[in-house]
Amino acid sequence: MMNTAAGHRKRLRERFLKAGESGLHEHELVELLLTYALPRKDTKSLARELLNRFRSLNGILEAEYNELEKIPGLGPASLTLLKLVHTLNLKCLDPIDKRIDVLKSPDIVADYFRKRMRRCREEQFIVVALDTKNRIIEIRELQHGTVDQAVVYPRRVVEFALDRRARSVIIIHNHPSGDSTPSRDDHRITGEIRSALDTVSVSLLDHVIVGTDAHFSFRDAGLL
Repeated sequence: MMNTAAGHRKRLRERFLKAGESGLHEHELVELLLTYALPRKDTKSLARELLNRFRSLNGILEAEYNELEKIPGLGPASLTLLKLVHTLNLKCLDPIDKRIDVLKSPDIVADYFRKRMRRCREEQFIVVALDTKNRIIEIRELQHGTVDQAVVYPRRVVEFALDRRARSVIIIHNHPSGDSTPSRDDHRITGEIRSALDTVSVSLLDHVIVGTDAHFSFRDAGLL
């Protein structure tokens, strides 16, 4: 049994080294990652359980520590590995200069988030908090949605903006379909968030929808 498991792990590694992420299914990527914390354990069922619970690899990596602790089979080593990979991923994906004036460089911001979100199979909803000089204070993902729709509560955007003492915010979300055209819900949620922010004197500078090869800016379209 041990030789069979070792051979399976070896084949996963070889397939990954040969073809990268395209050589493995998502559950196999999680399974392979966990083998480095659990080298003597069959991680297949654990990987599937994590995906069932958190719905995607990104969801697993972004899960709160106390939520991951509830999963049987995840010990200190595997928990540390998951959070370490998440931290390293954020470091690699966060080259955007927080001193940048986003009003002068909207395309830079859009291109950055398109690269960050291009492989996400679910909708992500991100808020960028800005100071009085339109410099980035913090970038935060507030919501992971389904493939069809991200459920966003304007109150959460307001709370984040107030907590960071933001003067204005930009909201960004992706369309996993690849088409950046705004839906009726996109228009509705933009209006609701703008109205909520107005009540606390915080401006909504833009809502950017990211597609595969293009983006849609509510501000550039004259809708904000």
